[in-house]
Amino acid sequence: MASERKFVAENVRRVLLKEYLMKEVSRAGFGGLDIQRTPMGTRVILTTERPGLVIGRRGQTIKNLTLVIEEKYGFGNPQIEVQEVENASLNAQIMAEKLAFSLERGWHFRRAGHSTVRRVMDAGARGCHIIVAGKLTGQRHRTEKFKEGYIKFCGEPRVLFVERGYAVAKLKMGVIGVTVEIMRPGSKLPADTTILNKTEAAAKLPDLFGLPPGEAPAPAPAPAPEAPAQKPAQRPPRSKGERSDRPPRPPGDRPPRDSSDRRPKAPADKPADKPADKPAENPAKDSADKPAEKSTKPKAPPKAKKEAE
Repeated sequence: MASERKFVAENVRRVLLKEYLMKEVSRAGFGGLDIQRTPMGTRVILTTERPGLVIGRRGQTIKNLTLVIEEKYGFGNPQIEVQEVENASLNAQIMAEKLAFSLERGWHFRRAGHSTVRRVMDAGARGCHIIVAGKLTGQRHRTEKFKEGYIKFCGEPRVLFVERGYAVAKLKMGVIGVTVEIMRPGSKLPADTTILNKTEAAAKLPDLFGLPPGEAPAPAPAPAPEAPAQKPAQRPPRSKGERSDRPPRPPGDRPPRDSSDRRPKAPADKPADKPADKPAENPAKDSADKPAEKSTKPKAPPKAKKEAE
């Protein structure tokens, strides 16, 4: 039980130190606090937007902070390091304090919330979630939320990739709590997968492909691009009596044909033999039916007939 109380007392002391530094360094833009215990003492890393205000003239301000941390909060041999924020628009604590300061100056909460979300997303964040709670427009407390992009609310991705900041705006109607959650750019979620081709996979995992370690696989030859088959252009059907726009070909323009290329024509089918005439069954009957042929000999004159008598 004594060990549990020791951990609780240590965390309470760190929270009180964080609240004290947030008040003292509010003008410089408090961006975060990290406390590390080393064999040489306690290392306090303070992240601010303007480090010059924390250090002060000839380091006087940082010396006063060191004495307070050692005497009031009981940290042995504290060493304060001041770091500058790379991008203030991606720091949740700084953006929460700026939003609270905008509300204290009289900005409407919707205007302040949307402008803060737009500023965070323009800086490259993957997602932003802002919660403003308090007496916003009347005597009754209510909550307004502003969200854009992708944000995680639970699980390990929230612990690893989501940064949270909190600030309080003091107004005549009462206090308004401001919570800002920012999902940092470049956060890789479990659902984000990348499929590698065979060459890249063999370079990363050579054991699966039977290659010795350190040997790169031979690159696969790129397939030759296939030429698309061109379809013959279909000419529209011509109506009856319509002339073609194609000019006639001159008689000498046609190339001569080679006799060797000619194919032998298939023999035409012979006409069937006509059936022979049937023989006459009764030649006498046929001759009787036909009229007698007239003789072609000329008749003798009548004078010759008388002389013969």
